[in-house]
Amino acid sequence: MTDKPRLEDALALMRDLRARCDWDRAQTHESLRPYLIEEAHELDDALRRGDRSDMRAELGDVLLQVLFHSVIAEEQGAFDIDDVAGSLIAKMRERHPHLYGGGERRDWEEMKASKRESIADGLPAALPTLHRAYRLQERAAGVGFDWDDTEGPARKVEEELAEVRSELAQGHVGPGGAARAQAHLEDELGDLLFAVINLCRRAGVHPALALDRATDKFARRFEAIETLARERGIVVGDAGIAALDALWNEVKLAE
Repeated sequence: MTDKPRLEDALALMRDLRARCDWDRAQTHESLRPYLIEEAHELDDALRRGDRSDMRAELGDVLLQVLFHSVIAEEQGAFDIDDVAGSLIAKMRERHPHLYGGGERRDWEEMKASKRESIADGLPAALPTLHRAYRLQERAAGVGFDWDDTEGPARKVEEELAEVRSELAQGHVGPGGAARAQAHLEDELGDLLFAVINLCRRAGVHPALALDRATDKFARRFEAIETLARERGIVVGDAGIAALDALWNEVKLAE
């Protein structure tokens, strides 16, 4: 029976590819950046779908990127995969002082805050906006700038929604509105979104995951509307909001 491949085998393969494959040898840290982003998104999609077979494959693709960058750095004399592992181990031990070293349990955000110059330090510029807002709020909470419960952020959502309604009532909507009025409306809607994200965080729900669920649900229900419309000879684009709303309620009830 063939021995199960090990991590060392994958590392040896990566070194061999760098030595004998023209394409792999030509890659640099910079040229590999798009592939890391792509593989991370593909893994995220597999996780979202709960497909374990795809998870395993996509984790392998992400691991390939880790090994690729580590071997390139090794060739340059910068660091190697053992140094990468050492950084991980040191960080995890530091993050859990109550388990390694006899220290006290501490909040991770609180520990990291003491090493940062500002709340945004270390957050990648390309981080998805929804997650960036969540992380900034999480960091602020780590130094005590937070609500005691969900009631505070819920009231803030209501306050921001009232401000949006007030702005909309003034009629500053659409491309024809003055640039300043449009910017003001954008600010108010941004404040509302930020408040909703904060409510999600305080309730222990990641807003990106909540939005994924809502988006998937909307897509599923609208596809069901389209199916019903075809069965009944209804042209969705011509049906009108009343007919579509009736189909929506029918689909919702069926669920």
